[in-house]
Order: sequence, then C-alpha cells, then structure tokens
Amino acid sequence: MQRVTVDEIQQDPLKYLNQVEAGESFVIVQADKPIAELKPITTTNKQRRPFGLCAGEFIVPDNFDAPLPDEIINAFGSR
Repeated sequence: MQRVTVDEIQQDPLKYLNQVEAGESFVIVQADKPIAELKPITTTNKQRRPFGLCAGEFIVPDNFDAPLPDEIINAFGSR
C-alpha cells in the first residue's frame, strides 16, 4: 500500500482516484502520521437465501408469543 500526503492528494485528486479505481490502495499521511486509507470499494453480490430453508427442522409452539412467566420477568428486573 502506497503512502501519499494530504498535499499530494490536493494537488491532483483525480490522479489518485483513477488509481484507486484501477485497484490500488493508499494510506494518506499528514506530518508522517497516517490519518486515512483510500481504497476501492469491494461489492459482494450476496444471494438471497431460499425461503423455507429449515422447513420441518423445528416446530414453533402455539404459545410462542405468550407473555413470559413472572419469575422470568422478575429475573431481568423488569418489574
């Protein structure tokens, strides 16, 4: 990864953006201290998971959304 100063970036920002577009990365330094990283954005095209992937592996009980018992609520300090 190349190091480039803030002044160099300000002189010709398009030059560095074109290099980033080509795949290069830079560490931007000011007074010999790294302050930022300029790198290409990597996009990942995630595929959607198919609906019903776990069908039949578990059963949601009828009381799934019923209120919790008082002893559990009290254990979390909600009352």
